[in-house]
Amino acid sequence: MIAYIPFLDPINAFHDWWFVLLIPMSFGISVIYRALKLPTLEHYWRAVMTMTVQIVLAMAALGIALVIVVVQIIPML
Repeated sequence: MIAYIPFLDPINAFHDWWFVLLIPMSFGISVIYRALKLPTLEHYWRAVMTMTVQIVLAMAALGIALVIVVVQIIPML
């Protein structure tokens, strides 16, 4: 840590399980976005949980699609 240079030498504290941080990040984004966009807060938490699940599933689907493109399609070119 003596010669630590941010952005050039990243800290590997979360290197093995970085993907777990997607859940609290998507939850925070959903809380803020839904608080600003809903006209009433009647079904607020249901909308937050729905959006959180949508973000997590979309990121997982994008990751799977990227793996398919890189591993299967690009080598055939």
